[in-house]
Amino acid sequence: MVDDHPSQIEGYKVILEYNKSGHEIKATTAFTAEAAYNIIVSGAAFDVIFLDRSLPAFPEKNIFSGEDLAVLAKKHMPNAKIVILTSHAESFLLYNIIKKIHPEGLLVKSDFTAEELLNAFEIILQGEMYYTETVKQSIKELLSTEDYLDSYNRQIITLLSQGVKTKSIPEILNLSQSTVEKRKAHIKEYFQIERGTDEEIVREAKKRGFI
Repeated sequence: MVDDHPSQIEGYKVILEYNKSGHEIKATTAFTAEAAYNIIVSGAAFDVIFLDRSLPAFPEKNIFSGEDLAVLAKKHMPNAKIVILTSHAESFLLYNIIKKIHPEGLLVKSDFTAEELLNAFEIILQGEMYYTETVKQSIKELLSTEDYLDSYNRQIITLLSQGVKTKSIPEILNLSQSTVEKRKAHIKEYFQIERGTDEEIVREAKKRGFI
């Protein structure tokens, strides 16, 4: 279980102890991306990995979020079931997680109760996927759009909406500065705001229901 709030992890552990399948919960915990990275590459094996999406970064290993840890975990522990928990409910962000990670579970924290977390746990252990209602609704709305932007452009819009400056985006997405600028130009063209600012990109994305 990886979360930068220890109390969250303790809460999850207590709830999961009440699982109806009788599984004993033996949790290994990490509170930073660096700590989680070291556990994942150590050769340890887990049945289920719970990852908070937002974590203190570990830039030395290009780990900037729970998504990056999920990619690493899939490489080192392909049989482990990945569950990502996030406070963010932006359509682009949730869609990107599904396309990039294909997690067995994707839960928006404001969605689920203790009962739903238990239900999700049981379903995931049975080999099925579990997405909370906000995830399902957001993806449905995004895919109902006849023409939506590609993965990198969606990530750029999401980062801008979170207040990330353009100069910081290349490091996060592993793109060159010129590529980011070209993609921003494409986004502005898509939104028909060719001379728009970052704030106008975010405003237009919100107006269209993308974030």
